[in-house]
Amino acid sequence: MLENSIKIGRDGLFNLLSANHLLIRKRKRKIQTTNSYHWLRKYPNLIRDLVPTTPNQLWVSDITYWKINTNEHLYISFITDAYSHKIVGWHVAETLEAIESIAALRKALSAFKGAESLFSLTHHSDRGMQYCSKEYVKLLQDYNIQISMTENGDPLENAKAERINGIIKEEYLNAYEVSNIKQAKELPDVVINLYNEDRPHMSMSMSISNLTPNQIHHSANPIQTQKLWKNYYQKNTIYVNVLQD
Repeated sequence: MLENSIKIGRDGLFNLLSANHLLIRKRKRKIQTTNSYHWLRKYPNLIRDLVPTTPNQLWVSDITYWKINTNEHLYISFITDAYSHKIVGWHVAETLEAIESIAALRKALSAFKGAESLFSLTHHSDRGMQYCSKEYVKLLQDYNIQISMTENGDPLENAKAERINGIIKEEYLNAYEVSNIKQAKELPDVVINLYNEDRPHMSMSMSISNLTPNQIHHSANPIQTQKLWKNYYQKNTIYVNVLQD
């Protein structure tokens, strides 16, 4: 566009595409990582319209599948700080058992000594069996962390967690050739550190002033953010949101 003297930003581009019905619906995943049809206790959604103002106020969790070059599927559990966008916990596994998600939570909690009270922190996830399991819930309760869950299956109820999943897979993991499970379990440590240290954010659902997650998360003074999420997609059309960030 520059060669034609046309300058347009991300928001302007999406407005233009939306006006001309050119946005493309992303295909649904074929592999399901969430089973919410179970007898375990489910918790209400506590974070509707919540805009976090400090780190460790709201963590969002999700599990995504990852197909490596051997055509095997692995599962990555992520825990992300909603204020800074820093991934604070993660774990790669070959199954969807609850113990695998618990490993990601333990990693996130390892930054805190002992069983310090984190009563101001809310943990938000879907209603999958992993997050409703007795062991996962007990670990949250041991730290006095409030438990919040999606209620109606709408991806927007956990949009930030799902977007981070997409960023790590599309911008990082998919750039590597992974030929065995050992490599697959080591690679996320590398790419998540790169993401936390080097990946600036502009306008997502929360603007963090084009700073990196670590810069925001470990800043001595709170940095003002503002809610910038915008829906470019019109109702009653066949078009949906593509990965944006």
